[in-house]
Amino acid sequence: MNTVATLIWLVVIVFDTFGQLSFKAAAATDEGLDGWARWKAMLSDKWIWLGIGSYVVEFFAWLAFLSMVPLSLAVLVGSINIITVVLAGRVFFGEALTRKRVAATFLITLGVVLVGWA
Repeated sequence: MNTVATLIWLVVIVFDTFGQLSFKAAAATDEGLDGWARWKAMLSDKWIWLGIGSYVVEFFAWLAFLSMVPLSLAVLVGSINIITVVLAGRVFFGEALTRKRVAATFLITLGVVLVGWA
């Protein structure tokens, strides 16, 4: 991958991770609501709209990235977002990092490194 493709890839990763975190923040509101009332509360939360906006930016960055690299490479290096989401989930939401999750994250990282920059 060239420098421009790498920078666009980083934009994709950042906006995907932010979008996932925003959706988690919107969904994690504990207001004791369920059904339609819960959906209405989430739709009025700023985090859901930040997540949607983030995904819109990511969509266009992803299209730009796909125009520069083969699809098979893009999908593999794009999977690194799993790692950033796992780590960000730990930092921002205190989610557990089990042995299996850490091992899987390591294997994904190794695969991306081997295939993406071979």
